[in-house]
Amino acid sequence: MTAPAYWVARSRIDDWERYKRYTDLVPAIIAKHHGKVLARGGKYEVLEGPKNFARFVVIEFPSLAAAKGCFESQEYQKAAGFRRDGGGVVELVIVEGGDATPT
Repeated sequence: MTAPAYWVARSRIDDWERYKRYTDLVPAIIAKHHGKVLARGGKYEVLEGPKNFARFVVIEFPSLAAAKGCFESQEYQKAAGFRRDGGGVVELVIVEGGDATPT
């Protein structure tokens, strides 16, 4: 059985207009790759670490391969270009679900 995987992103928006061009495209791209938004831009509280980011996103995919495939897709890379071209800064990791800590 394949474990789900999650995009976990922290972002800082520098230009709302450019960033919105990115966020307007991303939901359809995520859906195409069977992703499900669990949290996107809601209320948050930084409990530890730097407070360099003001937007947080968690997206679930059916597998690590699906999450990576979405990120690497031509559609996503094109959409991310709006963000990367002055819209903002994002830190994005993909993490596989489950308890992978050795016992």
